[in-house]
Amino acid sequence: MSGDEHTETGTGWPDRPGPLPPPGQVEKPDPRPDAPDPDELSPLAPEVDPEPPPASAGAESRLDASAGRPFTSALALIGGWRRTSPATVMIFVLLALLGFTLVEQLRTTSTDPTTSATRQEDLVRILYDLNAREDRLRQDIAALEDSQRQLRSGEQGRQAALEEAARRADELGILAGTLPAQGPGLVVRFEPGGAAAISAIRVLDAVQELRGAGAEAMQISGGDRVTVRIIASTYFLDGENGSLFVDGRLLTGPYTITVIGDPATMRTALNIPGGVVATVDGDGGTVIVEDREVAEVSALHAPIELEHARPIT
Repeated sequence: MSGDEHTETGTGWPDRPGPLPPPGQVEKPDPRPDAPDPDELSPLAPEVDPEPPPASAGAESRLDASAGRPFTSALALIGGWRRTSPATVMIFVLLALLGFTLVEQLRTTSTDPTTSATRQEDLVRILYDLNAREDRLRQDIAALEDSQRQLRSGEQGRQAALEEAARRADELGILAGTLPAQGPGLVVRFEPGGAAAISAIRVLDAVQELRGAGAEAMQISGGDRVTVRIIASTYFLDGENGSLFVDGRLLTGPYTITVIGDPATMRTALNIPGGVVATVDGDGGTVIVEDREVAEVSALHAPIELEHARPIT
C-alpha cells in the first residue's frame, strides 16, 4: 500500500500521513481504475487529523471523561425521578404511613400496662363472659321470634297475647322493683378494714359491674338489717362514720348485695384486674363473693307516680 493512500489502523486514529509534496508540484493521480476522484469527498471517509494529539493530551481527555461520569449519573437519576408518575409517589407515601402506623401500634400495645398486667386466666374469664352474654342475647331473640309467630297464628293469637302480656308485666315488675324475685345468683359482702370505710363510689362500681354482667335483680342490706331494692334510679351517698344513704335511707356497714343472675359471669366481672375486688383490697377492705343456687330479692321499691309522662297510643 502506497504512502499517499489513506488507511485506518483500527484504533480510531488514522496513520500519520506521508510527507507533503513540495509547493508547486502536482500530486500524481492514483493509477487504479476504481480509485475515487480526489476532488470528491466521501461522506464515509473519516476526517484525517494532520497531527494526532500527544499522549499527555489523550490521558487528560480520559481523565476529564471519567471525572464527568458521576455528574452525568446524577443528572440521569434526577431525570428518572422527574419521570416518576404521581401514582408511584402516592404509593410510596402510603406505604411509609402504613409502616409508621404499624410500628406505633406495636409500641403502644407492648407498653400498655393493662394488657401486660392481665393474666391469661383473666382473659379466658372475660372471653367466657362475652360468650355467655352472646348466648343470652340469642336466646332472647329466639324467644321474641317465637312469641311473634304465636301472636300471628289464628286461633291461639288471643291466648298467646294474654300470656305474653302477663310475662312482660312480670319482667317489668322485677326490673322496676315492684315484684320480688328469686333465682341463681351471688351474695357479695363488703367488710371494711381498719379505719378504711366502704365508700359509696365502691358500692356503685359493684352495682354497675353486676349490671354489665347480666344482673336481673338486686338489693342491698346494712349491718342494721335495713334492706333497699336497687333499681335503675337508685343512688348512693356517703354518710357519717362509714354509713351510706341509699335512695334516702341510712345503712350502716358491713354491706351485703344480693343479686340474681349467672353466678360465673358476675363473679368474673367483679374479679377482673382493676375491678371492685382489687380496688377494695387496695383500700384495705375485703370483698367476699359467695354463690347461691337460689338467691332471694324480697325488698320492694314503691311504684313511681308519673305526673307528666303518658304512653303513646
